[in-house]
Amino acid sequence: MPTSSAAALPVRRLTPRDLAACADLSEDRGWPREEHKWGLLLAAGTGYGIDDPAGGLVAACVVTEYGSPECPELAAIGMVLVAERHARQGVGRRLMRHLLEEMGSTPLTLHATVYGLPLYEELGFKVTGRAEMVRGVFTPDGSEPEVFTRPATAGDLPPLLRLDAEVFGADRTHMITRLPAFADQLRVAEENGRIIGYAAAWPNMATQVVGPLVARDTETAKALVSSLAAHTDRPLRTDVDVRHEDLLSWLKERGLERVGGNAVMTHKIPELPGDWTRRFAPLTVAAG
Repeated sequence: MPTSSAAALPVRRLTPRDLAACADLSEDRGWPREEHKWGLLLAAGTGYGIDDPAGGLVAACVVTEYGSPECPELAAIGMVLVAERHARQGVGRRLMRHLLEEMGSTPLTLHATVYGLPLYEELGFKVTGRAEMVRGVFTPDGSEPEVFTRPATAGDLPPLLRLDAEVFGADRTHMITRLPAFADQLRVAEENGRIIGYAAAWPNMATQVVGPLVARDTETAKALVSSLAAHTDRPLRTDVDVRHEDLLSWLKERGLERVGGNAVMTHKIPELPGDWTRRFAPLTVAAG
């Protein structure tokens, strides 16, 4: 089929059975396969794809909804990919227009690369923030914050979910309850028996991604990152809201380097809900 007709192909819902095809599509565009992450997103969110008559996928993306299932308060769009052989043929625009129709009045957010920014702006998304990706081997210097951290337990889940909903601005129970199985580490920061922050580290190819990272303040965030780093021999990677300048500087002083950045965009809302001062890093830019 000629590439010019790819934009006319139907969009369908993806299922976990499409995981390998999604990973193939990532690889086709020069991304890591990220099967672990695709598995989480297809289980907790809704995937959309366009089948290639020749086999595989022409395009794919995932939408993760938060809040009430009947009336979501926010939906995050991620992993928007178009096969190289069908690039610049209107396929991405077709997929995104379908999503906008499907989501109706639900507020949307996504993290955009410089390449996707023009399309998203054309579709009505606005830049409301930025995130910086840093990666590297974390090297402690002996002056890490004296905040008590420990591995999370099953009993921590109710207060952790309450804290997350307060900071994120919407209920993420269906995503956060998957963290113990998805992540290699899930740790909490505690003061006087009260949880004041939490963070996870999960495997993504050769790195450990730190996210989500929710903390009362920057010192608590630093303590959580330090505790995660102390329990892995892999390089760390995370995406930090650029407004958290102190945390970014601290991470770079300890060996992490900037490797990229994204524009945080919203649709139908002027800014993300919740408390950004306590939201340091997303679980993944693909799901918020």
